[in-house]
Amino acid sequence: MAASKGPLDGLVVLDLSRILAGPTCTQLLGDLGATVWKVEAPEKGDDTRGWGPPYAGDPSDKRSAYYVAANRNKLSITIDLSTEEGQSQVRQLTARADVVIENFKPGGLAKYGLDHDTLLAAHPQLVYCSISGFGQTGPNRDKPGYDLMAQGYGGIMSLTGAPDGPPMKTGVGIADVMCGMYAATGILAALRHRDQTGEGQHIDLALVDTQMAWLINEGTNYLTSGKVPDRRGNAHPNIVPYDVFATFDGHVIVAVGNDTQFARFCAALDLPPLDQDDRFATNAARVTNRDALMPLIAPALAALPAKEVIARLEAAKVPVGPIHTVAQALSTDQAKARGAVIETGGLGLLGNPLNFSKTPVRYDRAPPLLGADTETVLNTLKSETD
Repeated sequence: MAASKGPLDGLVVLDLSRILAGPTCTQLLGDLGATVWKVEAPEKGDDTRGWGPPYAGDPSDKRSAYYVAANRNKLSITIDLSTEEGQSQVRQLTARADVVIENFKPGGLAKYGLDHDTLLAAHPQLVYCSISGFGQTGPNRDKPGYDLMAQGYGGIMSLTGAPDGPPMKTGVGIADVMCGMYAATGILAALRHRDQTGEGQHIDLALVDTQMAWLINEGTNYLTSGKVPDRRGNAHPNIVPYDVFATFDGHVIVAVGNDTQFARFCAALDLPPLDQDDRFATNAARVTNRDALMPLIAPALAALPAKEVIARLEAAKVPVGPIHTVAQALSTDQAKARGAVIETGGLGLLGNPLNFSKTPVRYDRAPPLLGADTETVLNTLKSETD
């Protein structure tokens, strides 16, 4: 029986992006079967190749752990965009591509004749996605865009961290990653439009725009109430108790999602029937009286070992869970059952979480060595035009 093809089999993506947002998008498209041509600068390549240690293999291979996180299922082609030859090569690649994605500063590719206006004029069916810090328009369009800057400007850092501590970024480049996810969704939607109408288009996407979009309930909390949200550490602004709690020998997560669960929570921990107290009977009341409730429940949790807290609350069907280290998380039975860690080309990588019943994700190519596919791809294009 022949191996199944990915759902994006036959799609060609010309990837002029680097760092994390663009590469996250194109890795996802590659996992789904698209052919991804990753264009990199000669000698240096994607900036993240040097963002180590640690490195996968010898450091001279220029495959840092950061780089391999977002660059599997791609072909690496080294091209100097500043030269006429390099620009010509990119135009040849574009002629064969369905999608171009880039994250240069707005207008940065116009001097090479590789901007969206120029390439869409030559190839009207092209989907061209531009990622930048602040977008192609607006007063900040020319400012540089990095994940940390987006988290600060877009508001998420003001919500992250201890109430009495400084603003805090998340532990990974989540603004970049989420921008990459939006980019993939936008590209697929634009391809759907193209397939129906024959019309390509330009997608203008910004780290800051997408970061503001995933402020989610905290953003709408502010828009609804006019009150600027506070930092609450691990607490939830709209659900109580929903937090990290100290136990006798560690910490656990308790996430009481409704009033019935709160009644079971109190019973499981041998607490007084707080669910019958008007101050705590409903979630709305518990949110209002958060400061009064916490001292009543925290001591009961702190008196028990973490395993016992988890056992009691799981038996009572109250959402509860441990706080794993990265090593613990990736070695759990659940992670193994769901393919959270995979191996490609001798490298341990994080698996794609999508599970298709007909067109499974493919892991055909390890993150490439710099320029490993330049000759093969360019020679193939040359032979086709001769």
